[in-house]
Amino acid sequence: MRRFPVRRLSDCHSVDDFRELARAKLPAPVFHYIDGAADDEVTRNRNTAAYEDCDLVPNVLAGVADIDMSTTLMGRKIDMPLFLSPTALQRLFHWRGEKAVGAAAQTFNTFFGISSLATVSLAEIGASIASPKLFQLYVHKDKGLNAALIQAAKAANFDALALTVDTIVSGKRERCLHTGFTSPPRLTSSSALSFAMHPRWTLNYLGRERFSLPNLEGHIAAGSNAAISVADYFNTMLDQSMDWAMAEDIRKAWDGPFCLKGIMSVEDARRAVAIGATAIMVSNHGGRQLDGSRAPFDQLAEIVDAVGDRIEVICDGGITRGTHVLKALSVGAKACSGGRLYLYALAAGGQRGVERTLANLRGEIERGMKLMGVTRLDQLGRANLRWRD
Repeated sequence: MRRFPVRRLSDCHSVDDFRELARAKLPAPVFHYIDGAADDEVTRNRNTAAYEDCDLVPNVLAGVADIDMSTTLMGRKIDMPLFLSPTALQRLFHWRGEKAVGAAAQTFNTFFGISSLATVSLAEIGASIASPKLFQLYVHKDKGLNAALIQAAKAANFDALALTVDTIVSGKRERCLHTGFTSPPRLTSSSALSFAMHPRWTLNYLGRERFSLPNLEGHIAAGSNAAISVADYFNTMLDQSMDWAMAEDIRKAWDGPFCLKGIMSVEDARRAVAIGATAIMVSNHGGRQLDGSRAPFDQLAEIVDAVGDRIEVICDGGITRGTHVLKALSVGAKACSGGRLYLYALAAGGQRGVERTLANLRGEIERGMKLMGVTRLDQLGRANLRWRD
């Protein structure tokens, strides 16, 4: 139960604090788009709860004055083992959107993901952000669009490409059905009061540069000039014939560090190795797709055991604490990533909010390492964990 009110950015000491401030600052349809998930949201809640099924076992008297939490991921050294997953529509959460998130990631020298459904162009991000950048590709029915997105990411000097593989159809996001959330936002009788009660958000949305999906709008109007729900976008625009052969063709076309986002089974992890992927993100899309699926952390050990010596394994989703990161790394993940953990902060305070949540989480990782008696990430292992019955 929450004990303290959260009224300003300085009150935010955890992901849950940022969530509360985001709820206060955003119109209901926008907040529930970030916060919601598929069906009964069982998997969304399980993603975080899974970390509580095992405990950390610390060692002491290890001399931990100097801590190194850096790691190398997809060919780039990053200063912390946590990065910002690609997420769509960020200028709906704060008017600077991906520009604010990218600048915060650069401050902490960690990877920053840009979605195909980004609200800032790949070229602008490439020109302004020097730290590691990951482009996330949704495979559209329009093959010309797919090729243009890959070429734009190359031209903008992105370091890696992540192909999302778990959105063949959209999950049933019931909160969005209730609120009528679309991109761009559509004023309805049910949402009008919420927009009116959040005048700062509404003035920023109406008074700043026009909202659009600049990496897509030269090919399709949906999402920029024609309002559409995310579910309808996935179900009508994305290529449901995508298969392993197509994924391998995309890897070859990209010809650089290549990640598959949405791997949850050992069989698929082995196939990722077979097509030459650099990394996999063990992810269920934040519980927004197949409700009732397992949590990434629950699948992590068997995937690491099967392929961890041949491919970089990233644990994506459900992370709200630095100790969650330490648990995943102890199982064998190379790094962790998340979306909501920084989207709440973006909504709460723009770039300053994202920087504050990264500082909080980095501090928790460093403090946890010292309390566990480790000075480098490669000292973490399964001996540091005990699972509950």
